[in-house]
Amino acid sequence: MHSLLFRWVKRCLLSLVAMLLLAALLLAAGNAWVLLSTSRYIHTQLQECRPTDVAIVFGTSHWTRSGLRNPHFHARMRTSARLIADERVQHLLLSGDNRTQAYNEPRAMWRDLYRRGVPADRLTMDFAGFSTYDTMVRARHVFQLEQALLVTQSWHLPRAIFIGRSLGMDVTGCVAEEQPSAGEWRLKVREWLARMATLGDLYLWGREPHFLGPAEPIVLSRDRLPLEPPPVTTDVLIDLEGVRLLYPELPLLGEPARQLEPSAAP
Repeated sequence: MHSLLFRWVKRCLLSLVAMLLLAALLLAAGNAWVLLSTSRYIHTQLQECRPTDVAIVFGTSHWTRSGLRNPHFHARMRTSARLIADERVQHLLLSGDNRTQAYNEPRAMWRDLYRRGVPADRLTMDFAGFSTYDTMVRARHVFQLEQALLVTQSWHLPRAIFIGRSLGMDVTGCVAEEQPSAGEWRLKVREWLARMATLGDLYLWGREPHFLGPAEPIVLSRDRLPLEPPPVTTDVLIDLEGVRLLYPELPLLGEPARQLEPSAAP
């Protein structure tokens, strides 16, 4: 009886170990696929980042859970502002989470970049970028982007680029200025698992974004038509003539100004 129970426990343990080894092998193989297929599209220096019309900036919390300024957020903002200042990109798509009124990643990015001198007409907010996958799908199908520069941390870029290229987009990555931060190893471990989940999203269960919506193509500032002055209507001409009758000493439009004679003292 004891030997039978021992053999059963031994088989269960061996099966568990085999499953764990298989899972580890799949995890390593999946991550190697994503990393190796995207490494040539990632640039660590800003001057190496490929100039393009639109850069996609991925949202993250403005603050850490401990109440400190999030270094990843500010690194993405600094890099994005420099890309605009150096004219390497013409427009920024700010995509992030806005599930509640109290949490708005795109709005926080917009305010920070505006304070850094980025003009408002070069910023577009995507309030439904609930995940990296949602951001890339919406960039392709809602904002009609076929080419883009992605701005985020180096450990995040491989997954973002892999998704974009799987969707048929010509994307490259620009590494946001990086500084060592406490607890970053947790983000890197989570990213290993997220890469595997991405493979499932793309090739197994056909994930759909939380919200897609109608097409909203990004119009660059240089492509916008200049505003024309309103035409001078008949009503305006009549008003001008009335002013002329009341004040004959005033010149009409296009006439040189005349110096008025000083009135005689009483």
